[in-house]
Amino acid sequence: MPRPTTASNKGKDESVRVVVRCRPMSDKEQETNCERIVNIDEQRRQISIRRPVNENSQRNAGEDGHNFFFDAVYDWNSKQRDVYEQTARPLVDSVIEGFNGTIFAYGQTGTGKTFTMEGVRSQVELRGIIPSSFAHIFDSISHSTSKQFLVRASYLEIYNVKIQ
Repeated sequence: MPRPTTASNKGKDESVRVVVRCRPMSDKEQETNCERIVNIDEQRRQISIRRPVNENSQRNAGEDGHNFFFDAVYDWNSKQRDVYEQTARPLVDSVIEGFNGTIFAYGQTGTGKTFTMEGVRSQVELRGIIPSSFAHIFDSISHSTSKQFLVRASYLEIYNVKIQ
């Protein structure tokens, strides 16, 4: 029987979790009245993509849609803190306990990876996963009196098959 998921064991039973965050429409997309064809159901952890309305198409809008399920999904209104707390924090907690951890952001240019990972460091509510993780790790270390820690961390960007 699987054990119930709690804050302390969430994600430990799985080696890989796939999380999707959809960005808001850009100013240009809004100005040109682009149609939103992605629907997010965070409770069901489902992303639905439907065919856009096309005057030249013989199909109706919504036909031939596709549904995808993930370990977690976030819509364009999601907050940086919520994404961190629900997805990265359990991994960082396991790292603090001595396990290795990796967060891998993947996607097309302009889809929000940098914002999700780095955010705006000068504004706490907009900090991304990287600065939030470091703050969490070093805050935990500062409150521990019974353990010694050695922290090794790195992050890199691969862009057009080149390490940045």
